[in-house]
Amino acid sequence: MATTANDCAAGSRASQAGGAHGAPAVAPVLSSSQLFQGSNTVRIEHAGQSYILRLTRENKLILTK
Repeated sequence: MATTANDCAAGSRASQAGGAHGAPAVAPVLSSSQLFQGSNTVRIEHAGQSYILRLTRENKLILTK
């Protein structure tokens, strides 16, 4: 089953709120291949701001505003 952006957002909200009965929640894990989907850049929108996550030739990640 493929993970969608809505699944990720829901998982993120659940992680921030904590798990059942106040127990710490486990943060969702996304592989970079899921995130980039064959591209080398991803645009991330957060709190009304747009960010670019880039995968370099050296296989490193760079996040810029």
